[in-house]
Amino acid sequence: MLGLTVPRHRLGAVLAGFSLVAAGVAVQVTATPAAAATPHRILFDNAHAETAGNADWIVSTSQPDPLGQDSSPSAESDWTGALSSWGVALQKTGDYSLKTATSALTYGGSSATDLSNFDTLVLPEPNTLFTTAEKTAIMTFVKNGGGLFMISDHTGADRNNDGEDAVEILNDLMTDNSVDSTDPFGFSIDSLSISSDYPSAISDSSNPVLHGSFGTVTKSLIASGTTATLKPADNSAVKGLLYRTGYSGNTGAFFATSTFGSGRVAFWGDSSPMDDGTGQSGNTLYDGWNDSGATNAALALNATEWLAGGSSSGGGDDGGGGSTCTSAQLLGNNGFESGSSTWSGTSGVITNSGDESARTGSYYAWLAGYGSAHTDTLSQSVTVPAACTTATLSFYLHVDTAETTTSTAYDTLKAQVLNSSGTVLSTLATYSNLNAASGYTQRSFSLAGYAGQTVTLKFTGTEGSTLQTSFVIDDTALNVS
Repeated sequence: MLGLTVPRHRLGAVLAGFSLVAAGVAVQVTATPAAAATPHRILFDNAHAETAGNADWIVSTSQPDPLGQDSSPSAESDWTGALSSWGVALQKTGDYSLKTATSALTYGGSSATDLSNFDTLVLPEPNTLFTTAEKTAIMTFVKNGGGLFMISDHTGADRNNDGEDAVEILNDLMTDNSVDSTDPFGFSIDSLSISSDYPSAISDSSNPVLHGSFGTVTKSLIASGTTATLKPADNSAVKGLLYRTGYSGNTGAFFATSTFGSGRVAFWGDSSPMDDGTGQSGNTLYDGWNDSGATNAALALNATEWLAGGSSSGGGDDGGGGSTCTSAQLLGNNGFESGSSTWSGTSGVITNSGDESARTGSYYAWLAGYGSAHTDTLSQSVTVPAACTTATLSFYLHVDTAETTTSTAYDTLKAQVLNSSGTVLSTLATYSNLNAASGYTQRSFSLAGYAGQTVTLKFTGTEGSTLQTSFVIDDTALNVS
């Protein structure tokens, strides 16, 4: 009920967590506050025959969460899969959250692997066609600011013998969808089978994919792969970064980037460069990741960082951020009805306990309220599209307290914006027991100054040693236009 004045007991937090489990929603069960949400959320697809035949294009056999195999991997062998080197390298930075999709791709749904919960989707040589609904989801995701990493293989690489290979499947995505089928990315994938080559990088010292935080890219590898034909007349942002020997300009692009709407796109013409040579038993794999004649690890990792919004420029002449902004609400699980999905926080913060009330629905976020020294946190990372001139964060807040003072802020709630390193960029507001009132009040702040950046939105509730103050949040939103 609104207006609670008795202390919130820790048993209530445990019961709240139990009710989430009973509802089939994953919850965080650690007793101490969690760190801020990781800024770059990457989803690797494994719902389209990515392990058919000799392929093993997974970061781990633990799916959807690779941390289930090893929660703190230090070597690629700690996770099992031919993409484990890629996954472990990202995980070790502390700046990435990785998941694997094992069911149909959706956008705007309630699934924990719904695309709205991620910054980047990796399609590592899909071998079954995407459904009409999936193509709509993928294209809408990119248009609204998501990153898309498409990795092909040579024509005829039909690993599950269904009559479709990655060349056909990815071209179908780009040319037969309900969002934009008029060459949206500005390139098409060539129906070629190139046996071997070491494609070279163009000279561009400012390009974050070729010169990123994971190293400098000089060459990649073709071990039976293909290339793309660029069509800048259809999308001026398209740019070839590495070319097959003897090719340049609009033909023979082995690695290319582009933009679409507010999102970013990358294409790689072969799966061998991402293959680390290790995987599940029975697969014949090739270690292209560590090929001494190439710099494939740097290329994959830099591209992932750029796609997720970790670099300020890239793809095309417009800096990789797109030239248009699609109006959208960007926060995942913004009303908390999916439990702890997309949010990171202290155990029990997201609850449907009857001791307080949601503004809408059943679930809400409840920080503090213990009547003893205590700190609760709640956070989510989000990328503000570069082309958007308006970005408004809003949430509804209810504060009730047992404090009787009218002048001293004993208990506080801070709303802050952090960067990818966890540094506070701005404290938007600080509320306290002095803000206690009946009902919810909407609070709004402009985040337009963070356009083009991935930031973490964080709430921190801190109580003193006696007399409870509860900070109750519901119906959050980050609306851009």
